[in-house]
Amino acid sequence: MSYLYVLAAVLLRLLPHPWNATPLAAMFLFSGATFRGRRESLLVPLAALLISDYAAGQLLWHGRYPWFSASKCIAFLLIALIGWTLRNRMSFAKIAGASLAGSVIFFLITNFAVWLAGSLYPRTAAGLVACYLAGLPFFQNTLLGDLAYAGVMFGSYHCIAQRRWTPARQAAN
Repeated sequence: MSYLYVLAAVLLRLLPHPWNATPLAAMFLFSGATFRGRRESLLVPLAALLISDYAAGQLLWHGRYPWFSASKCIAFLLIALIGWTLRNRMSFAKIAGASLAGSVIFFLITNFAVWLAGSLYPRTAAGLVACYLAGLPFFQNTLLGDLAYAGVMFGSYHCIAQRRWTPARQAAN
């Protein structure tokens, strides 16, 4: 069932959306928390990310922008690792906290990579600060999108799991 969430996240990502408000971070967090195998919880969403990056680059942007970003992949894989901490310990507060942590990690890593590239901001402390400040409007959308999509993914997963579990538990009594 978790694979369907990955597929849905990829499809939703290709639909029009506000900048940085995508289900990708929630997909990695969810995969880390729910996939049975740890390796699978990293590789399946990573493959989905790479395929959807390529598709978005070709279909939506007509090849004008590079589709691969190592910093983005690293940030998302770290978010999946955060998802590992949620295994067998999911609660609203823990999922919200993990989603918030993932948003911050993504913001810090990807903006640092933009600064490090040196083409938009000087490689100085002031340039790094300017880069992070310029990224703040995008961070707002990242944060809102991550929290909303994580809420939908984990909430619906919990509801579905409860439905499947409740009849089996009642039959045993």
